[in-house]
Amino acid sequence: MPKITVAGSISTDFVVETDKRPSVGETVEGRTFTTSFGGKGANQAIAAARAGAETTMLGAVGDDIFGEKLVMNFEENEVDSSCVERVTQSSGSAFITLSKGDNSIIYIPGANNSYSPAMIDKVLKGTHIIQESDMVLVQNEIPEETVNYLIRTCNKLNIPVLLNPAPARKLGNKLIEQVTLLTPNESEFDILFPEMDLNKAVESYPNKLIVTLGSNGVVFHDGQEIQFIPAHKVKNVVDTTGAGDTFNGAFAYAYSSGLSIKDSIRFGNAAASLSIQKNGAQEGAPSLEQIKSVI
Repeated sequence: MPKITVAGSISTDFVVETDKRPSVGETVEGRTFTTSFGGKGANQAIAAARAGAETTMLGAVGDDIFGEKLVMNFEENEVDSSCVERVTQSSGSAFITLSKGDNSIIYIPGANNSYSPAMIDKVLKGTHIIQESDMVLVQNEIPEETVNYLIRTCNKLNIPVLLNPAPARKLGNKLIEQVTLLTPNESEFDILFPEMDLNKAVESYPNKLIVTLGSNGVVFHDGQEIQFIPAHKVKNVVDTTGAGDTFNGAFAYAYSSGLSIKDSIRFGNAAASLSIQKNGAQEGAPSLEQIKSVI
């Protein structure tokens, strides 16, 4: 069982489903309102754990009722939350509008913005969690200095690190060199590599840059040629929220288990295809048995 450590955001999702998104100044009637657990870091940790990884979460929650429930959710999903920090501010939250199968999101970092390099050092000095990881996953919903510090640290320790650069922000060449895998979606790719076309970019970063294209699949360069891995066809798309996070968590499990990048992408695609057939960023993350049933 691979050991995966995820450092990232932990949030509560407040989800409204509506037939029509309101224009500026307009009020429309929604169909449903629900709350669920989210945050890109937490989503990826849950996805990795359900796929079969021994998973540890690093991050911060607030000293409110939402923070208590977020930690309990990790325990219920067999994710080690012993290193999740409690800070004196509100927990992170996201307000999600679902309409016709697609989503738009307003994200409020809250406690996630408190997760600092000092908290990474606390984990490094007090435990061997990071040092014993087969892979570390990190995203951009925690402070940039913390993300960069973790990447540099993993690079020094020779620990594979997967950066899912969401939301997108500029990356220096040195940082790109230090990550093992980089998994932007199409819009994030455009921000990271504004002067490069897709084929040129993946060719420049073989076996590192993996670009997810939603229903159009995934593309990367294997060192010899460009590889395109098609997405699984899904007839009934219910909710795309968290699909990318499910892909990343499942991909990390597969890659850390010894599968090739190509086969790990297929595994991640299968997991993502199952996730979008259920509501919620985490509720749809499938088990290992479910993923194997559709590969």
